[in-house]
Amino acid sequence: QVQLVESGGGLVQAGGSLRLSCAASGRTFSSYTMGWFRQAPGKEREFVAATTWSGGRIYSTDYADSVKARFTISRNNANTVSLQMNSLKPEDTAIYYCAAGPRAYGSSRYSETSYDYWGQGTKVTVSS
Repeated sequence: QVQLVESGGGLVQAGGSLRLSCAASGRTFSSYTMGWFRQAPGKEREFVAATTWSGGRIYSTDYADSVKARFTISRNNANTVSLQMNSLKPEDTAIYYCAAGPRAYGSSRYSETSYDYWGQGTKVTVSS
């Protein structure tokens, strides 16, 4: 069974840091883009960051403007992805979801419809 499991969420004060991790299982995701989305209370799910994989290494990374220069996405292998979050703000409070998609390239990386597999999410709360 294909599963994506997020971990690392929690409560942190504004200006602090958290590192989220996602472990995928059930198949090899070497041909998949893996990314992070988040959903704040009362808001729609939005793109955070994504990374593609080619030739056994990261090929590209991309970030939403709201997190660029504060968050860093990494990927050590085809099935694991992390999100280092620094300088956290209260507006970063959300449930963060890991996702994987075979067609999430170019501008398609920003759309949740490009992703076939989703984790259950991990909650991040940033207090002021």
